[in-house]
Amino acid sequence: MEPDTTKIVRARDVMHKGIVSIDGMATAREAAAKMRSEKVSSLLVNKRNADDAWGILVVQDLIKGVIIPGRSPAEANVFEIMTKPIITVPADMDIRYVARLIYQANIRRAPVEDGGNLVGMISLSSLILDNELF
Repeated sequence: MEPDTTKIVRARDVMHKGIVSIDGMATAREAAAKMRSEKVSSLLVNKRNADDAWGILVVQDLIKGVIIPGRSPAEANVFEIMTKPIITVPADMDIRYVARLIYQANIRRAPVEDGGNLVGMISLSSLILDNELF
């Protein structure tokens, strides 16, 4: 029997480096403009202090919190429509478990955490589309 030499692919190996963030007091209009200019579909919402939790704003939050109810994007603040707290993924987690966690949590993306710092973002689509896993 030959030893298994398959390399374990970890979250840090497939994450997108560089997280785009925004303050919770920004308006939905500012958030949408930042998403467009940075070419991202999610923004990490900054903590207010060390004891606070991170938040995330995704395109679906803008749709659900602003467009559908007919709110003014200039008057709706990010903190009113974001998701908080967020689910993070350890940087050294095997991507098989990352995929399972993200899928079972019914989310599309999650920040990657290493030593208490957020170091990247991973999504279900990046697991398939951006890597040669198949």
